[in-house]
Amino acid sequence: MNRSIWFLHPISILVFSIIALGLSLFLYIYWYVSVSSGLKAVLEKTDLDPQQFVAWQTWVVIMVLSILVGIILIGIFMIFVYQRKTLALYRSQYNFINSFTHELKTPTTSLRLYLETFIKHELTRDKQLKYLGYMLADVGRLSDNINGILNLARIEAKIFSGEFFVVNLVEEVNVFCRKNEQLFRGSEILINQQPGKCYYSSINHTLFQMLLMNLLSNAIRHNENDCPQITITFSKTDKHVRICFSDNGLGFEKSQGKKIFEKFFQIERTESRNVGGTGLGLYMVEQVVRFHKGKITAQSDGIGKGAQFMLSLPQSDKPDSL
Repeated sequence: MNRSIWFLHPISILVFSIIALGLSLFLYIYWYVSVSSGLKAVLEKTDLDPQQFVAWQTWVVIMVLSILVGIILIGIFMIFVYQRKTLALYRSQYNFINSFTHELKTPTTSLRLYLETFIKHELTRDKQLKYLGYMLADVGRLSDNINGILNLARIEAKIFSGEFFVVNLVEEVNVFCRKNEQLFRGSEILINQQPGKCYYSSINHTLFQMLLMNLLSNAIRHNENDCPQITITFSKTDKHVRICFSDNGLGFEKSQGKKIFEKFFQIERTESRNVGGTGLGLYMVEQVVRFHKGKITAQSDGIGKGAQFMLSLPQSDKPDSL
């Protein structure tokens, strides 16, 4: 446990609350039995007006007891908030396990069916190649899911290896989209760039490609249009390069703009929004952005109105090698 916040642990809060409750009862008994008796004896000997001292003592007791009761109530409230967060995390993890199990079970079931088909039937070469292609796609899907979890663990532990290089982000995004055309088939990705404009930033190639893959695949997955469209726009400020990813997808409620980057968070599914996923894609995106000392935000005008993801990365000077 982190020593600097050990007193915020629910067990510590509960102990403090119990101590405060016991202390308040003890002080109440002590003051009204022992102290009151002693004061009355002194007042009788000095012929002073006892009402003045009794009134003063009463107000002190009320103030101290009020503080202690306040501490108890705050402790109970903090425990309640922690319990709610724990319950929400438990539900998120439960949903993640179900979703991730589905993501693993679907390709493995498909692979098994194809292999059984190979065993039971004589297939022509064309059909063999066709089924082998499906099997390779399923293996790639399994590999992507497993690698995603492993990479996320390394990013969270801050042990991800790899060098940073200053690159032209426009060129980097163009090259990525060309190399992965087959993954985005059936969708339209528009890259808006001004002729001659370059936007330089220091990135880790592997992590930046993971970021692009998650953002683009998420925009396509959460889309019910015949042709999902994603528009990528570049701009810059004095110190940062901004990349805006706009899509015509399902969007989300305005109140969910920050929640969608939380670990395991998934937009509530309906009959028309059963898009799958593990709830880790956008969380991984935010972790990668933080690794690059940048920032990412999301906004949408509501369900069915698309979404915008604004990525901001530190701007770098053009390297001499370019």
